[in-house]
Amino acid sequence: MGHSPSSLSKSGPSSPPRRSRSFSPMAPPQQLRLTAPLQVAAGGSGSDSSSSFVPPARDYTQDLPDEILALVFASLSPTDRNACSLTCSRWMEVDATTRHRLSLDARAALGNAATALFSRFTAVTKLALRCARDSGLDSLSDHGAAALAAALPSERLARLKLRGLRKLSDAGLASLAAGAPAIRKLSIASCTFGPRAFVAVLQSCPLLEDLSVKRLRSVADTSGAASSIAEEIKFPPALSLRSVCVKDLYNALCFVPLVASSPNLRSLKILRCSGAWDLPLEVIAARAPGLVELHLEKLQVGDRGLAALSACANLEVLFLVKTPECTDSGIISVAEKCHKLRKLHVDGWRTNRIGDFGLMAVARGCPDLQELVLIGVNPTVLSLRMLGEHCRLLERLALCGCETVGDAEIICLAERWAALKKLSEEMSWSVIRVH
Repeated sequence: MGHSPSSLSKSGPSSPPRRSRSFSPMAPPQQLRLTAPLQVAAGGSGSDSSSSFVPPARDYTQDLPDEILALVFASLSPTDRNACSLTCSRWMEVDATTRHRLSLDARAALGNAATALFSRFTAVTKLALRCARDSGLDSLSDHGAAALAAALPSERLARLKLRGLRKLSDAGLASLAAGAPAIRKLSIASCTFGPRAFVAVLQSCPLLEDLSVKRLRSVADTSGAASSIAEEIKFPPALSLRSVCVKDLYNALCFVPLVASSPNLRSLKILRCSGAWDLPLEVIAARAPGLVELHLEKLQVGDRGLAALSACANLEVLFLVKTPECTDSGIISVAEKCHKLRKLHVDGWRTNRIGDFGLMAVARGCPDLQELVLIGVNPTVLSLRMLGEHCRLLERLALCGCETVGDAEIICLAERWAALKKLSEEMSWSVIRVH
């Protein structure tokens, strides 16, 4: 009391300067002060230069072998990995020599930088070329694709993904395929080349196992085009092809000869494609009888097509999603011959054409069934009892939008379905665990 603030801050000429003891929210208590070589300023208002950042005596990350750094980088997101690669020259070199996945903005100038890119990233096995919608007109062209193909690591590249390359034609895709003869998986979406380009792909990539084609803009929806193109295009045998997915194509019938030329095909997905598919499925089932997995969604396919698919005796997974022309007769045809069926998903789209008769045939013919999903299908106690008695391995059931499921059906599930582990009901798909 009585002393001015200025007199409190003054000290004698022989007394050493005192450090301020103000406790700001950023200042840690003194008893928690770290003793490691790395010191951080306390942040108080009276901190002097002696408490500022002091660099460590040595960089302990230099003790990490390159293999450990590579494992750390592999667990990071692409953004974090890109940031880490800019830390120092060693980290940049380790990142470049161990990065297996590379995603590039496929603008027109990419061809000029391709040589420098792939001389830096020497371990790339998965490559994605993407172009945003608003820059589609500035995407990679045929000339740039040829320059890029010359720089690709042809012996190591196993996966190639193309997105939104609207300037790329059949010749451009042929150049990329020739530059990557070892690819095993090819995924294409929102591009402008047509089905003829895949002739060169099959010729240049004999190891191709997985092909996915979505939203090809050059395949027009014109009447009669499917048959004419299919007759003109001669696809070479694709002996290594195991999986094909065609989605959101106006005229996916152009790819039927490609699928039919794959005798070792195991998985086929035809999703939201126009055209009549009964006759094409007959051709496919005759040429690729080893199908194990089949997905059909929003297709014009009926019982004739399902009867043709029954020739695939090894079929284990079948998805029928919003195929309103399919009835109990088609399901019965499949169940009578496809005895290895493990998963069956049926979205009846509330047409009431698939019901107890088809499900009872499944119960009799598919004893290994493990998963059953029914959407817009109306089963009753008759079919549910038979499924529980004959399909002893059935452990997952979904009943969504089923108007006939009531107390009697739930009691039947509790009494007859001894292996049931998961039950989903109603449109909410809320999962009930059955103990």
